[in-house]
Amino acid sequence: MRQRLSSEPDRYRGRRRVPTPPRSRYAVVVTSAFMGAGVVALGAASNLPDIKAPNAEALRGLESANVSEAIAQRESDDKAASRNENREAVSKEKVSAEEAARDVWLLPLDDYVFTSAYGVRWGKLHAGVDLAAREGTPYKAIHAGTVIKAGYDGGYGYSITVKNDDGTEVIYAHSRRVLVKAGDQVKAGQMIGEVGSTGASFGTHLHIEVHSKGNPVDPIPFLRQRGVDIKLQVESVYAGMAANAS
Repeated sequence: MRQRLSSEPDRYRGRRRVPTPPRSRYAVVVTSAFMGAGVVALGAASNLPDIKAPNAEALRGLESANVSEAIAQRESDDKAASRNENREAVSKEKVSAEEAARDVWLLPLDDYVFTSAYGVRWGKLHAGVDLAAREGTPYKAIHAGTVIKAGYDGGYGYSITVKNDDGTEVIYAHSRRVLVKAGDQVKAGQMIGEVGSTGASFGTHLHIEVHSKGNPVDPIPFLRQRGVDIKLQVESVYAGMAANAS
């Protein structure tokens, strides 16, 4: 391009020029476009649902569910603990009842006539007591223990021997029939045989002997020490209650 000399006359001198830079027009158009897009975006955004509220509601629902689950779990644990406590209480009561039953001593018959005591009779030791009753009358164990003999045994006839936990043994003799066998565990008050007159017997009765450390002892004082008066036909009321509870 040829450079205009300062001496050359200015052809445009005296004319009015109004500059309109192209860049200014483009800037206005672009700015307007951006502003319009922003307005549209804001309008669209105003129509969108608020996503924060559902999230907050969901969180509250989740927290409520977690709290409910925790409460239910705690109640379940409390019920389980209560059941365990009840089981322990029942177990303790059962053990206590079983221990009480093992300590019970009772009369062998509900109705009988005391006919013969412990001592020398006809020159020989009568090692027990005799209780007359009708033949076939059921008799019961006077104490809990293990049957070590049951069946026919010479002069004892049909008899039963029960070994107690303390090592003492009780013999029930002259039975018409025995209702237990060796090895059976019996409880105080359990029916174990029927009154008879088998063996060396001169009448229908139940013969009872008590052996301690292998030797016969007088059943009357032995049982009195344990709350039973076999001669007067009296037994401890507490013993009877414990036997019924077992």
